Order: sequence, then C-alpha cells, then structure tokens
Amino acid sequence: SINNVFVRFYDVSTFAIDWLSMSYMLTYIPLLFPVAWLLDKRGLRLIALAGSALNALGAWVKLGSLKPHLFPITVLGQVICSLAQVFILGMPSHIASVWFGSHEVSTACSIAVFGNQLGIAVGFLVPPVLVPNVEDVEKLAYHISIMFFMTAGVATALFILVIIVFKEKPPHPPSRAQALIQSRPTEEYSYVQSILRLLRNANFLLLMVTYGLNAGCLYDLSTLLKRMVIHHYPGEEVNAGRIGLTIVLSGMVGALISGIWLDRTKTYK
Repeated sequence: SINNVFVRFYDVSTFAIDWLSMSYMLTYIPLLFPVAWLLDKRGLRLIALAGSALNALGAWVKLGSLKPHLFPITVLGQVICSLAQVFILGMPSHIASVWFGSHEVSTACSIAVFGNQLGIAVGFLVPPVLVPNVEDVEKLAYHISIMFFMTAGVATALFILVIIVFKEKPPHPPSRAQALIQSRPTEEYSYVQSILRLLRNANFLLLMVTYGLNAGCLYDLSTLLKRMVIHHYPGEEVNAGRIGLTIVLSGMVGALISGIWLDRTKTYK
C-alpha cells in the first residue's frame, strides 16, 4: 500500500516491490500440501507456534533493512513472513471443527478467516499514515523503522500469547463427528487417499476453482490498487489505503453474515 515510497527509498522497480506481496502467493503453492499434512499429523498447536514464530522472525529481520542498499534483507524478511502465512491460512477450518459444535462450525470458521482479512485491512490503512511520502531519505528511514518496530512488537507479543494460551484441543469433543475422528485408529486414515478423493469430487473441484478466482482477484487488487490509484490521482496515497480498507471491510462483513447464515440454515449450495 506504500509501493511508491519503497520504490524511491530502495531505488528498485515497482515490479520488485510487487514481489513483496506476490512472494506470499508463490511460497503458498509448493508448501500447502506439506503444511496441511503436518497439521493433520501433528495438530493445531505446533502449526500455530510455527506460524507465529516465523511471522515474528520475519518482522525482526526486516528491521535490518533500514538503509537504501539493503532491499534484499527486506525481501528475506518478507519471504520468512510468507512462510508463516502457509501455516496460518490452513488453521481456521481446523480450529472450527476441533473446538466448536456442528451448529457453530461455519460461524467460527468465518470469524477466524475474518482475522486474516483484518490484517489486510490494517495493511491498507496504517502504512500510508505511518510512512508519509517525504523527500528526505533519513526521515523516510525513520518513519519506516517505526512501522517495522510496531509490526515486530505485535508479532512477538502474539507469539508469546500462543506459547502461553494456545491449546491443542478441548478436553471433550465438541461434536459427534469430531468424537468419531478422534476415536478412529490411525492406520485407517490415509492423507494421500483423502486428497485423491477430493480431486475426484466434481463439486469440490468447482468450489476450488471458484474460490481460487475470488482469492486471486482479491490478492491481485490488494497488490496493485495503490499503483492504479496513484497513476490517475497523484498524491492520494492515504485515500488509496482507504479504498482498500473499504473493499476488505465489506468482505469481512459478508464473511461473518455468511457464516452465521450457514450455521442456522445449512443451505451450503
């Protein structure tokens, strides 16, 4: 959301800055299945610890890139954070099924996804306010350092909270389905077979393509929105952030309403 500021500060192309966003999508593709397997085999707590630890680590690494010639350090920090996202994005549906009853699953899942969207919304709103487009490089470095320190502080606090608070599962299964899963012998379950069954399911494939197109449009827009707005309306960095915020907040409200609606009606189709 402050693409033009970083282009000037690091003296790199806009395409290079776009890769700070696109790295999240690139790392997700090869790591999705290994992390999903790990979530399946080792459970929620390990995944939550790994995701929050990598997020904090990436945020601290970026603090080492506050000079114009240190752009590769920013890229490294961003790639570490993108690894964290692979762990985090797989958790909402798993948390919903492990911790909540059958009448709460969709609402719980939508609230957990809501958290990820909230982060994107904050990413649209806060950086243009914290990092004004000033000419002085030293002042710019100071403003960027404030943003990086705040991010690192929040990420570290969340990691500590996960260590202290986050539990693997409730003492008693919240639903009949979860009780059956927990009582099933391990040898009866095959992760690879479950993936193959999904890929043979026409309804699942339709859902996957539809969701992929939706998510692709959102991430595309969130990556390029600032450039599109600034191209036509120079100097409107803060308003570009507000436009992005409006888009994401609308989606968050929709997700929450959909989750509650699905739990009450079960009208998934």
